[in-house]
Amino acid sequence: MIKRNLLVIGLAVVLSACGFQLRGTGTTELSVKEMDVSARNAYGETVTQLREVLQRSGVNVHAGAPYRLVLTNEKESQRAATYSGGNRSAEYELTTELDYSILGLNNLELLSDKLEVRKIYIHDGSNITGSDQEAEQARTEMRRDLVQAMVVRLQMLTPTQLDQLQQEADERAKAEAAALEAARRQQAETPQQSPLEVPGN
Repeated sequence: MIKRNLLVIGLAVVLSACGFQLRGTGTTELSVKEMDVSARNAYGETVTQLREVLQRSGVNVHAGAPYRLVLTNEKESQRAATYSGGNRSAEYELTTELDYSILGLNNLELLSDKLEVRKIYIHDGSNITGSDQEAEQARTEMRRDLVQAMVVRLQMLTPTQLDQLQQEADERAKAEAAALEAARRQQAETPQQSPLEVPGN
């Protein structure tokens, strides 16, 4: 028994040293300490939960932050995974996709990506109420998993990486502006063709 307890403690120490934390225990440290968080659905459950988790993790979430996380699109789909005899019950697979972008100074996009979570629940044709509750529970768990996955993505970012991405975005914006200006000048310097004069009879 003592050996088993020591093994468990040792494993917990190793995992914590690797940055692993059990769901719902402690807080997750992020290198980025300031961030604005917004979404198309400004008061949606996903963005609300994400703000709360980030604030508990020591991130100052406010509108004037140098970086802004934007949840650009969240969509859910459902498909039948398996069927049982008599079509009375079936397994359904729920999928939620979350598109997001991180914007920096001058509203320039630094990066964009997508998260996806899946979960299967059983729909019992003879127990509609229970099946609806199970589906709602699955959606709640998926939203929590989505928020955790987003936090893990943010954990991998450092201020140095974001500064580098900002510099690259600034250079792209300058290059695009220069190209537009060059095209405008070329158009302005190109003599306009005068309309053809039709000789009189």
